[in-house]
Amino acid sequence: METQHFSIRVNAPAEVVWKTMFDHNTYRQWTSVFNPDSYFEGAWLPGSEIRFLGSNPDGGMNGLTGMFGVITEHRPYEFVLIEYQGQIVNDIDDTTSREARQLIGAREAYSFLEADGATTVTIDVDTADTYAELFGELWPRGLAKLKELAEAAAAEPGPAHT
Repeated sequence: METQHFSIRVNAPAEVVWKTMFDHNTYRQWTSVFNPDSYFEGAWLPGSEIRFLGSNPDGGMNGLTGMFGVITEHRPYEFVLIEYQGQIVNDIDDTTSREARQLIGAREAYSFLEADGATTVTIDVDTADTYAELFGELWPRGLAKLKELAEAAAAEPGPAHT
């Protein structure tokens, strides 16, 4: 397991970036780089279980695939920490396979640092060695999509973006 570090500067306030990242609709858009059907179930609140789901990418099984964890820290517009507890394979929670055991205890931290109307988003994610190269390619693309969505949202007039 290695910790990978990704960062991007977004020309939008932290609140707009946060809402863009964690809103159900925009979450599906920026995470589509990981899985075209990507979505989450749960809440981004301390102690809440959260499930990251998508269709099985190889089409070999009919059910959903993904990961599940608990939100262990949550500071609105500043920081979220997830600790993973297992994976989901064909709609079934898995905590015993070799792949699931590699994931258990892994952490994913999202940091938001606002300065001069722009926000630096930093992701620190524990990644199993077998996925390090793949995530090294996908996370930057996901963050670029998040940047595009958040900057568009910040440019929209209205009280929701102030």
